[in-house]
Amino acid sequence: MYKRGEPVIYRVTKASVKPGPRAHHVAPAPQGELYSYLIDKFWVVAEVLDGGRLLLRTRRGKEHVISQDDPNLRTARWWERLLYRGRFPQSLASVTNDDSVLRPKHRATG
Repeated sequence: MYKRGEPVIYRVTKASVKPGPRAHHVAPAPQGELYSYLIDKFWVVAEVLDGGRLLLRTRRGKEHVISQDDPNLRTARWWERLLYRGRFPQSLASVTNDDSVLRPKHRATG
């Protein structure tokens, strides 16, 4: 279902006293001062692993191993790829096989 280099969105549940501007579905705690809310993380599939797992990479290079059937994980829609293109890590789509990495780049001489 998921391919290497594909942008994905992972929804994380957080809790704090003051939710940030990207928080959505904000709900106050029943007996406290905290709020629970959701944050969307914009990651890219670095590698499809055995056992139905994915290695996901963040914009800053961190890596997470997540199950493909995690309900908080989904493929980014076309308009999200366009609208949030600055939040996704650099796509790995251009590096689809090892040959493209090893192939030297040629410069025009003149």
